Amino acid sequence: MTNVFRMSLSALALAFIALPVGAESGSVDLTAFSLEDLLETRITGAAKYEQKQSEVAAAVSVITRDEIKAFGWRTLDQALASLPGLHLSYDRQYSSLGTRGIGLPGDFITRVLVAINGNRVNDAVYDAGTIGRDFPVDMDLIERIEFIAGPGGAIYGQNAMFGVVNIITRDGAMLDGGELAAGWQSAPALREGRVSWGKRLDNGTDVLLSVSGMRARGDDLSMAYPGAGPGGSDVAGRALGQDGERDGEFMARLAHGPWSADFIASDRRKDDPTAAFFADALASGHYQRDAYRLAQLHYQDNFAADTVNVLGRLFHGRQRYTSRYHYAGVVNLARGESDWYGGEVRLLYTGIRRHKLAIGLEVQHNSRIEQSNDDRSTPGLDLRISDSGSRTGLYVQDEWRFADDWTAVLGLRVDRGSLAPTRASPRAALIWQASPQTAFKVLYGRAHRAPNAYERDYDDGISQIANPGLRGETVDTLELLADHRLARDFSLRTSIYQWRLRDIITLNTDALSGLTQYQSGDSIDARGVEVSLARSWSSGVRLRGSVAYQHLAYADGRQLENAPRWLGRLNVIYPLPWLGLRLGYELQYEGRRKTLDGSMLDAYALSHVNLVADKWLRGMEVALGVRNLFGQRYHHPGADSNWQNRLEQDGRNVMLSVGYRF
Repeated sequence: MTNVFRMSLSALALAFIALPVGAESGSVDLTAFSLEDLLETRITGAAKYEQKQSEVAAAVSVITRDEIKAFGWRTLDQALASLPGLHLSYDRQYSSLGTRGIGLPGDFITRVLVAINGNRVNDAVYDAGTIGRDFPVDMDLIERIEFIAGPGGAIYGQNAMFGVVNIITRDGAMLDGGELAAGWQSAPALREGRVSWGKRLDNGTDVLLSVSGMRARGDDLSMAYPGAGPGGSDVAGRALGQDGERDGEFMARLAHGPWSADFIASDRRKDDPTAAFFADALASGHYQRDAYRLAQLHYQDNFAADTVNVLGRLFHGRQRYTSRYHYAGVVNLARGESDWYGGEVRLLYTGIRRHKLAIGLEVQHNSRIEQSNDDRSTPGLDLRISDSGSRTGLYVQDEWRFADDWTAVLGLRVDRGSLAPTRASPRAALIWQASPQTAFKVLYGRAHRAPNAYERDYDDGISQIANPGLRGETVDTLELLADHRLARDFSLRTSIYQWRLRDIITLNTDALSGLTQYQSGDSIDARGVEVSLARSWSSGVRLRGSVAYQHLAYADGRQLENAPRWLGRLNVIYPLPWLGLRLGYELQYEGRRKTLDGSMLDAYALSHVNLVADKWLRGMEVALGVRNLFGQRYHHPGADSNWQNRLEQDGRNVMLSVGYRF
């Protein structure tokens, strides 16, 4: 612990000592948005229409494309880890997101909604969002990331319990030509490349096309598998060539006038050195694979002297999951496959003085929900679980400015599903603009999620049985938020919140069969504080930092697993004018975490640096990044499907990337 704090304090001291030097240099061209620009950024993901940050009934964080480049983030989870109250876990297969403390080991990302241009990514089998290499869009194609903290069920319904991640992609006009990019990473011996082209044509049509791919050999890892040997003996050894990964992505976007269309496809395979699901230890050939296809046709325009804004969209999604594992040397194949389609219409009316009234209807039909397991050791034991379903959500929200400095927001969404009871998700907020520099928000919200098909229906009679009567989860959140601008380019935010999650769904043991089964019934209570600041200077120096305290416990007082009480974040962008470079530096502090067996993982601090040269040659950009700069050794909790109780994370790695615009 002492070493962690020394490292953290040293990094903080270096960052703050350096800041005044950059601030005094007035010769650097501004290459990033000023803080004032960021505070005026229009948010589209909170209410499904544009709002200023000060108007949103939630705590909103925005990550810009400039920040993605400055810090060298290559996956969505790396970017999200810089925000207040968020922490990551990685099991060498998938990255999962903890939000305000809730991130149980082995959980899918079912309590956060992930969307691309407002189109849901969460699938229809596992209801899971994606934030790692399985996220279907290349980071270079993201214009900005909106994270709306807290319950978003009043607008989005299912899954939006603890936050909404809305990705806004670039369009053809932003590219205005072609881009070539390539990257090399030292560990795990990774290579990636991208080809993109975009343009706004003379007739006003906007076109974007992009193809990208990645392949990694992976590290040779020293792994332990407690109880995996004969008679329950321990197994340990070197997992050689079992950590590889490959990923391919395609994106096309077409827009003209009020119409736009997106098509996204991805296919990612990750080898598994951990032998998840208690497979054969140290056996090669274990992997999990995810493929997505997402399409959306979107329309938005104003009518009636701009007092009526109409949004309509049609969407289609396809998800394919495959895993291949060995048990006693015999191959086992498992699949989860889903197809869905639907539509949404939303009307925004501003013809009533001081009101913004939105009403919307969203319908989704899950035409295919299929789970299968092929155990090749016993012919005829193949498992097939096929289903379909639908869900409909009707929502309304009124943003009422009843006085010059006061705004009330009232919202309600009612969801009905073919396999779930009708549920209501209300939202209420009171916003006081106390002065041009200070705003206070009192926020209340309720959100829910129904059990997904895997939790409710999967039943192989060997490892897990179904639970048709499984209830859904509900969370109630109360939050007090204060935003204060100390100066034009210096802002401070404080958030105090509490929430209660009821009927949480967890994997337990069925008393009759002795097999695992998803069950509900327990509750979790949480309270926390988040303090964040942002500062920028005319020289181009920018600083963003936060500290979060979060206390979570079950109803009987037990501490929650994988819920660090303290989180610290520091992000600095620092121009180096004499070299034509920009330095991006990150410091991330994570408090102690409890594992499933009750032991505690040590706290740790990670430093990441990235140097960007985009002025050396016209159209050329070169970046050199080092993640885990000091080679910190640290662990994340394992899940109840792992042999391991704790999983060691990656050490130091170096990334070189080159991009060219033409």
